[in-house]
Amino acid sequence: MVGGGTADLAIAVPVKLFSAGTAGCVADLVTFPLDTAKVRLQIQGESKPPVEGQRPKYRGVFNTILTMVKTEGPRSLYRGLVAGLQRQMSFASVRVGLYDTMKQFYSRGSESCLPNITRNAIVNCSELVTYDIIKEFILKYRLMTDNMPCHFTAAFAAGFCTTVVASPVDVVKTRFMNSGRGQYSGAINCALTMLMKEGPTAFYKGFMASFLRLGSWNIVMFVSYEQIKRAVIRCQRHWESPL
Repeated sequence: MVGGGTADLAIAVPVKLFSAGTAGCVADLVTFPLDTAKVRLQIQGESKPPVEGQRPKYRGVFNTILTMVKTEGPRSLYRGLVAGLQRQMSFASVRVGLYDTMKQFYSRGSESCLPNITRNAIVNCSELVTYDIIKEFILKYRLMTDNMPCHFTAAFAAGFCTTVVASPVDVVKTRFMNSGRGQYSGAINCALTMLMKEGPTAFYKGFMASFLRLGSWNIVMFVSYEQIKRAVIRCQRHWESPL
């Protein structure tokens, strides 16, 4: 993705789109149970509290997964997977596959395009921006070579940063969607009410569950993306090379 100098510039956009879409699907296949468990925990946390003395049905991510397997079967962990894969094949391919192209467009050939990246980065792009910056830093100071350990480290850090940025939005969205009619006038009102009544920490409820999902997704996705992209390029060069 980054740090490859002119090598990345020579990669065709279709190769990036295919690699990103495939990597997104691989990441979804691996981490989908974590996402399902996270959603169950969020819904449980926003529903009415259990009767005094009654234990909640789900306690932690891994307990939620085990409970679902025991009571609903292993397939319950992958409900909605097909829709998720369709989303990744279209969304991830465009989002990740076109990132370098758009970065080069905004930077207009300058050495540092951080201001443009930062200005245009929103929650959806935070993982791309942090992965890009951290990988570039690692390669610039030769802390690692451009290989799997480097990709793993950058992806792990990107997952953490993304969780920090995305958790408040995710918590507010879940609270608002599960609220009674008329309880909040909108998402902003919901966020302000949470801040006033529960304090800033309310926006980070379930942080560990979110990090397990986003962190693992980023690691699988970016490592897969880098490897798939290189494999496709090798195949392309092999086909184009004269016999």
